[in-house]
Amino acid sequence: MRAVVVKSFGGPEVVEVVETALPEPGPGQVRIKVTAAALNPVDAAYGAGVLVPLPENGLLGLGWDVAGTVDAVGAGTPFAAGAEVVALAYGPGTVKAQAEHVVVDSSAVAPAPASVDAVLASSVPLNTLTAAQALDLLDPAPGSTLLVTGAAGAVGGYAVQLAHRAGITVIGVAGAADEELVRSFGADRFVERGAPAGPFDAVLDAAVLGADALAHVRDGGDYVGVIPHAGPLGVRGIRVRAVEVAADGNRLAELVKLVDEGALTPRVARTYPLEQAPEAYRRLAEGGARGRLVLVP
Repeated sequence: MRAVVVKSFGGPEVVEVVETALPEPGPGQVRIKVTAAALNPVDAAYGAGVLVPLPENGLLGLGWDVAGTVDAVGAGTPFAAGAEVVALAYGPGTVKAQAEHVVVDSSAVAPAPASVDAVLASSVPLNTLTAAQALDLLDPAPGSTLLVTGAAGAVGGYAVQLAHRAGITVIGVAGAADEELVRSFGADRFVERGAPAGPFDAVLDAAVLGADALAHVRDGGDYVGVIPHAGPLGVRGIRVRAVEVAADGNRLAELVKLVDEGALTPRVARTYPLEQAPEAYRRLAEGGARGRLVLVP
């Protein structure tokens, strides 16, 4: 089968599509025939060598988000062949979600949403789980004020929707051109990027602004970032933490239900065939896409 990998670290130029062995599921695992796999910034970070080393075999697979059909199962899994699913292909591996098949732990899998196609569904797992688990860390009380940076992006947009649903007063930060989009997610207020605002009870820093985002938090408030071990230094009694996303099929299933209810809005900017993965990574590096780029094997 074909899979997207890197054999050395760098930019989009190191991304390759290679032939590799079809993986087999072990106990508690499922193999998914991939229909669609979204690209995320973490994939580019893997390819750049920022997060993990190359495996001993010299191949590092790319892709955390997958939608597809279960086509083989190991012992002790609740899923059966033929099930339409989404999953988080967590952590490093020789083969990950950007491939024709991927093996994942069944605990990372959830039934696919019924209301959207596989391309849109593939953009759900990583970003909804990151937003939900970041909000868990903050645990804001209903009526408290939450600033979400990068509110027009994938994690930020989902965070705005989830926080609004929970009764939080949400202030969304993005570029001026995205005000209508951010307000459509349920933001109570919009702040143009770079404008003064606050102080607020907490910030979810999806745009990775660091100290610039922290400056908008009240004394004794909360800051949660989306890159582990990369947050700003805490000042003024502000608690500084970062979410480290965990694969959680049960939580993902709850988030999928919110997609089907229309409470969460998956967005895709463009699809590419698997063989055009390097081109997709070049587009990812340019930034500014409103919605995920998705590979379709």
